[in-house]
Amino acid sequence: PAFTDVMSTVALILFVLVLLAYVRNLISGKQMDAFQKRIAATELQLRKMQTDLQSAAAELSLSQIRLREQQAVVADSNRQLGTLRSQLQGIAVLRVSVLDKLRRAIEAELSPVTDAGRPQVATINDNGDIAINESLVFEFNSHALKKEAKPVLNSLAKALGKLLDDPEVRENIDTVVIQGHTDERGSAAFNWELSAKRATVVLEYLFQTNKVLADSYGNY
Repeated sequence: PAFTDVMSTVALILFVLVLLAYVRNLISGKQMDAFQKRIAATELQLRKMQTDLQSAAAELSLSQIRLREQQAVVADSNRQLGTLRSQLQGIAVLRVSVLDKLRRAIEAELSPVTDAGRPQVATINDNGDIAINESLVFEFNSHALKKEAKPVLNSLAKALGKLLDDPEVRENIDTVVIQGHTDERGSAAFNWELSAKRATVVLEYLFQTNKVLADSYGNY
């Protein structure tokens, strides 16, 4: 072939090679852009994951602080509960002691009458309640004290006075409750008024009989 044909062929080949290189570079550039975009997206995801991880770590740290605070509260509550349990046990023991002293003081002054044909004067319950046979104290439908009731109430006032002379007992008795009772006959309003009058009469008599009671529980 002629020289010009050879040069044309070489030029064409070079052109094709340049074109292929250009296309290759173009494709490589697009791929590079795609890779760069992927890398940028991955970096964003990584930064977001890092931020989320830091937030989770902060929340975990805060949760641990709260958990320690709650543990401290629980421990303090357990200590207070233990103290309260000990106090309640002490109060229970003291209450039994006070009730035992009450029973012995009352029984010493006011022993229940159990002879055949005679009504029982009083009973002392386990909770410390003293129930006096009101038929020995009041006539039916009346709040006036019977003559034979006064020795019973005198003994009761004396027993309560001796009991309140004990500092330990006196310190742990805040209230003395006097209740009057009636039977089921009559209206509720009438019986309520009658029971209140009976309680008031007994209370006033006890105060008049024993100065210790009057000084300790004079407001009623």
